[in-house]
Amino acid sequence: MDKTIFTKSHRDLVSRLIKARKQARLKQIDVARKLGRTQSYISKIEAGQRRIDTVQLKEFAAIYKKKISFFIK
Repeated sequence: MDKTIFTKSHRDLVSRLIKARKQARLKQIDVARKLGRTQSYISKIEAGQRRIDTVQLKEFAAIYKKKISFFIK
């Protein structure tokens, strides 16, 4: 079985995270600051190199002002 970060579901989630960030007119560094993380942390998530859990997804949703369902269609 493929690792989760290589599945279509994960790629779709990453695409939606990027789309939501751009719709919110935020840069990676802006999101990183809001989360208390580094820009490279956000970059790795958006590059599909790092997984996020449900708690982190809720944090992203709040920053982007999106419902969780936006990310997991």
